[in-house]
Amino acid sequence: MVKHGKKRFRGTVPLTVLTDGDRIKDVAVVGAGVTGMSAALTLAESGYSADVFEKEEDPGGHVGAWHSLFPGGESARDLMAGFRQELVSRGIRIRTGTEVTAVDRSNGYYTLQTTGGEPEKFRSVLVSTGYRLFDASRKEEYGFGVYPYVITSAELEKRLEQGDRALLVGGMEPGKVAFVHCVGSRDSKAGNLYCSRVCCITGVKQAIAVKELYPDCEVLNFYMDLRMYGVGYEELYQKAQEHHGIQFIRGRVSEAAPTRSGAIQVKAEDTLLGVPLKTEVDWLVLLVGMEPADGTARITGSLDIDRDSSGFLRGKQSMVKPWAAESRGIFIAGACCGPATVPESVTQGRAAAVSVVQYLSGKA
Repeated sequence: MVKHGKKRFRGTVPLTVLTDGDRIKDVAVVGAGVTGMSAALTLAESGYSADVFEKEEDPGGHVGAWHSLFPGGESARDLMAGFRQELVSRGIRIRTGTEVTAVDRSNGYYTLQTTGGEPEKFRSVLVSTGYRLFDASRKEEYGFGVYPYVITSAELEKRLEQGDRALLVGGMEPGKVAFVHCVGSRDSKAGNLYCSRVCCITGVKQAIAVKELYPDCEVLNFYMDLRMYGVGYEELYQKAQEHHGIQFIRGRVSEAAPTRSGAIQVKAEDTLLGVPLKTEVDWLVLLVGMEPADGTARITGSLDIDRDSSGFLRGKQSMVKPWAAESRGIFIAGACCGPATVPESVTQGRAAAVSVVQYLSGKA
């Protein structure tokens, strides 16, 4: 019989301590972003237990640090609260502050090594380690990390929590804010040829947010191509232009440098008009893309999981079984497989969980 210790709290989700280290449990979910949480809930709904491992102190991944979601502007905080409530009601364990350092297969089950814990055995593993944001300091021409008024889209999102104090300059409202698209994406010099999928709509959403906070502020978007492929995305883009007067300029920014007044001078080219462009802005926002998460390679190194040319994980049959890896019992989902939106990540987590259920029930 499995002995249960007393309940304790770590992070934000209650979990039950198991004292029987020899038990082979159902599923280990590695990563507690929206993908991992969605997968764990689906598994619980199907009658299987899932232990969720999260290296950070709070679940939620990048979404947990976001202000609002596109295209409808829903509160990310409310989304996280909903997930936490469901997790608690299902009694799902989340090991916050616990990083999985290795996964080994033997005798038909998988043993997880973690920081600060004893090895644990599972019948199946679902990898949902997400992504990391591109390090904007690698694009030296933009001055990120050097000039204080050059920030990333992720930093702006945190600032938006401050309301109309978000982008004050010397206590004054900003007069002009510019966004630069495709920072770290579709860029051979950065080593990333792929599109990160969410940057365009993030730029539109954030541009509208800035305009709503500061109606008199001029807002510019410098883009390569605008890819508004999702439901409601094109409508939001039209709203940005028609209702808020946000300017979209097709052309790459070649350089950003501070002026004597403390503003940021931006040099670019309007490729539609074929003319060079120079303007001064109070803030320059870099829309950073997605890259494979740190630690994913270490976790999956012994699991025979394929990778694509960009380093994202790939299933053994990308069209038929995208969630199943070559090793039986190993599944993948979410942004560790490539850039994905929040709805896509949730859907992938649930779909992968269904594949896990089929495997555990002997139907796959």
